[in-house]
Amino acid sequence: MTTSAATSPAGHHHPVAGIALMLIGIFFFALNDAMGKFLIATFSVGQILLVRSVAALVVLAPLIRREGWAPFRDMPRPWLQLFRAVFATLEVACFYWALTDMSLADVMTFYLAGPIYVTAVSPFLLGEKVGWRRWAAVFAGFVGVMIALNPTAGALTPGAFVAIAGSFSFSIFMVCTRLVRGSSGIVLVTIQNVSALVFGAIVAPFAWVSLTWFDGALLTLLGVVAMIAYLCINKALELAEASVVVPYQYSTIFWAIILGYIFFGDIPTVPMLVGAGIIIAAGIYIFIREQQVAKAAAFAEPPPG
Repeated sequence: MTTSAATSPAGHHHPVAGIALMLIGIFFFALNDAMGKFLIATFSVGQILLVRSVAALVVLAPLIRREGWAPFRDMPRPWLQLFRAVFATLEVACFYWALTDMSLADVMTFYLAGPIYVTAVSPFLLGEKVGWRRWAAVFAGFVGVMIALNPTAGALTPGAFVAIAGSFSFSIFMVCTRLVRGSSGIVLVTIQNVSALVFGAIVAPFAWVSLTWFDGALLTLLGVVAMIAYLCINKALELAEASVVVPYQYSTIFWAIILGYIFFGDIPTVPMLVGAGIIIAAGIYIFIREQQVAKAAAFAEPPPG
């Protein structure tokens, strides 16, 4: 899974350390996704989310205690926070579900389009102005998705549609994250995990598989790895500007291809590689353009789109 790193605040101090932490965080996210693909062959999505969330909340417990109750009590837009958590759970569930039918790199390719969808819906949901340059990049991104989808009778699978639905859910999750800026990072991650835990607790009993100690350890490690990834990326955005570190999130496709080949024997197809390249190029262009527009707006001379 990709992250909503682009929406996080930054501290602008140590760019090299920030880049290093972003790369480490993205690697741990890719590792988390590879572990999820391995586990989904045995366990249901609900069971994975239940145990993963419990483990993540255990890791978060000391940070939650240090943060105190005040950030939770005073968090802005509580109903929007809940809405955000629901879509966070939905996108993770779709991601794991899609992995039952597709390679790790294929699913990741569709999720890389999430930031492009955010740009497409931002005029309607965020009231942001999007000029023709970014609309052209959005169109290119959709072309990349279609190429990666490879819409032939033999290539279209249920997993592909689930992955696309998940990537749209991820984009709504990122829009909601933009709307709750100012919330504590610990609050955001905690609410996400509580939502996933509730979802898992409801659906897991319908397809429960008995756990061995080894199974339990792997599922627990899944949650720990995810939290390490979140913490690394949050710290990266404290140490360096978002414009410096966020483009490195696209290194996730490299790890998805490598880990998919090593552990599952997945060989990426040409359409997937071409589509991923177009999606990444469009996403980076949109991000850079947004940074330029924001800087120009600060000087009251916004450039067109």
